[in-house]
Amino acid sequence: QVQLVESGGGLVQPGGSLRLSCAASGSIFVIYIMGWYRQAPGKQRELVATITDGGSKNYADSVKGRFTCSRDNARNTVYLQMNSLKPEDTAVYYCYAYVKTVSRVTFDSWGQGTQVTVSS
Repeated sequence: QVQLVESGGGLVQPGGSLRLSCAASGSIFVIYIMGWYRQAPGKQRELVATITDGGSKNYADSVKGRFTCSRDNARNTVYLQMNSLKPEDTAVYYCYAYVKTVSRVTFDSWGQGTQVTVSS
Protein backbone atom coordinates (compact mmCIF):
# COMPACT_ATOMS: atom_id res chain seq x y z
CA GLN A 1 0.00 0.00 0.00
CA VAL A 2 0.99 3.61 -0.59
CA GLN A 3 -0.07 6.64 1.40
CA LEU A 4 0.08 10.28 0.34
CA VAL A 5 -0.06 12.93 3.04
CA GLU A 6 -0.55 16.57 2.05
CA SER A 7 0.13 19.72 4.02
CA GLY A 8 0.25 23.46 3.50
CA GLY A 9 -3.26 24.49 2.53
CA GLY A 10 -5.12 27.38 4.09
CA LEU A 11 -6.61 30.83 3.62
CA VAL A 12 -4.69 33.48 1.72
CA GLN A 13 -5.51 36.86 0.25
CA PRO A 14 -5.52 37.45 -3.51
CA GLY A 15 -1.98 37.98 -4.73
CA GLY A 16 -0.56 35.92 -1.90
CA SER A 17 1.43 32.70 -1.88
CA LEU A 18 1.13 29.21 -0.46
CA ARG A 19 3.30 26.12 -0.65
CA LEU A 20 1.80 22.65 -0.65
CA SER A 21 3.76 19.53 0.21
CA CYS A 22 2.93 15.87 -0.26
CA ALA A 23 4.96 12.96 1.09
CA ALA A 24 4.50 9.43 -0.17
CA SER A 25 5.20 6.39 1.96
CA GLY A 26 4.70 2.64 1.82
CA SER A 27 5.89 -0.19 -0.38
CA ILE A 28 7.28 2.06 -3.08
CA PHE A 29 9.64 0.84 -5.77
CA VAL A 30 9.43 3.93 -7.97
CA ILE A 31 7.11 6.89 -8.38
CA TYR A 32 6.90 7.67 -12.07
CA ILE A 33 4.72 10.75 -11.81
CA MET A 34 3.80 13.01 -8.91
CA GLY A 35 1.65 16.07 -8.98
CA TRP A 36 -1.43 17.97 -8.05
CA TYR A 37 -5.06 18.12 -9.11
CA ARG A 38 -7.78 20.37 -7.76
CA GLN A 39 -11.54 20.37 -7.49
CA ALA A 40 -13.63 23.47 -6.95
CA PRO A 41 -17.24 23.28 -5.71
CA GLY A 42 -19.55 22.13 -8.49
CA LYS A 43 -16.68 21.43 -10.88
CA GLN A 44 -14.79 18.38 -12.04
CA ARG A 45 -11.35 17.55 -10.73
CA GLU A 46 -8.70 19.08 -12.98
CA LEU A 47 -4.98 18.78 -13.44
CA VAL A 48 -2.85 21.53 -11.93
CA ALA A 49 0.70 20.27 -12.43
CA THR A 50 2.67 17.05 -12.69
CA ILE A 51 6.35 16.14 -12.68
CA THR A 52 7.99 12.90 -13.76
CA ASP A 53 10.81 11.13 -11.96
CA GLY A 54 13.07 12.56 -14.66
CA GLY A 55 11.95 16.10 -13.95
CA SER A 56 9.64 16.76 -16.91
CA LYS A 57 6.81 19.07 -15.92
CA ASN A 58 3.29 19.71 -17.16
CA TYR A 59 1.10 22.62 -16.08
CA ALA A 60 -2.47 23.68 -16.63
CA ASP A 61 -2.62 26.83 -18.74
CA SER A 62 -4.42 28.63 -15.93
CA VAL A 63 -1.45 28.30 -13.56
CA LYS A 64 1.53 28.66 -15.90
CA GLY A 65 3.89 31.37 -14.72
CA ARG A 66 2.34 31.43 -11.24
CA PHE A 67 2.72 27.89 -9.89
CA THR A 68 5.88 25.78 -9.70
CA CYS A 69 5.86 22.04 -9.16
CA SER A 70 8.99 20.32 -7.86
CA ARG A 71 9.92 17.04 -6.23
CA ASP A 72 12.53 15.45 -4.04
CA ASN A 73 12.94 11.89 -5.28
CA ALA A 74 15.01 10.85 -2.30
CA ARG A 75 12.17 11.85 0.03
CA ASN A 76 9.29 10.78 -2.28
CA THR A 77 7.90 14.28 -1.84
CA VAL A 78 6.29 16.69 -4.26
CA TYR A 79 5.77 20.41 -3.76
CA LEU A 80 3.55 23.05 -5.31
CA GLN A 81 4.64 26.65 -4.88
CA MET A 82 1.66 28.86 -5.65
CA ASN A 83 2.24 32.57 -6.21
CA SER A 84 -0.04 35.40 -7.33
CA LEU A 85 -3.04 33.44 -6.13
CA LYS A 86 -6.47 34.34 -7.46
CA PRO A 87 -9.95 33.67 -6.04
CA GLU A 88 -10.50 31.19 -8.88
CA ASP A 89 -7.67 29.08 -7.48
CA THR A 90 -9.90 28.25 -4.53
CA ALA A 91 -10.37 24.49 -4.43
CA VAL A 92 -9.47 21.29 -2.68
CA TYR A 93 -6.01 20.31 -3.90
CA TYR A 94 -5.23 16.61 -4.21
CA CYS A 95 -1.80 15.07 -4.36
CA TYR A 96 -1.38 12.41 -7.05
CA ALA A 97 1.22 9.74 -7.67
CA TYR A 98 1.61 7.02 -10.29
CA VAL A 99 3.47 4.36 -8.36
CA LYS A 100 5.14 1.01 -8.89
CA THR A 101 5.32 -0.97 -5.66
CA VAL A 102 8.03 -3.35 -4.58
CA SER A 103 5.77 -6.17 -5.77
CA ARG A 104 5.83 -4.51 -9.24
CA VAL A 105 2.20 -3.47 -9.21
CA THR A 106 1.48 -0.04 -10.72
CA PHE A 107 -1.49 2.14 -9.83
CA ASP A 108 -2.75 5.66 -9.24
CA SER A 109 -2.63 6.92 -5.68
CA TRP A 110 -4.39 9.97 -4.24
CA GLY A 111 -4.06 12.04 -1.11
CA GLN A 112 -6.97 13.06 1.07
CA GLY A 113 -6.98 16.64 -0.19
CA THR A 114 -6.13 20.00 1.34
CA GLN A 115 -8.29 23.11 1.12
CA VAL A 116 -6.90 26.26 -0.48
CA THR A 117 -9.08 29.36 -0.16
CA VAL A 118 -8.15 32.64 -1.81
CA SER A 119 -10.26 35.46 -0.45
CA SER A 120 -9.99 38.95 0.95
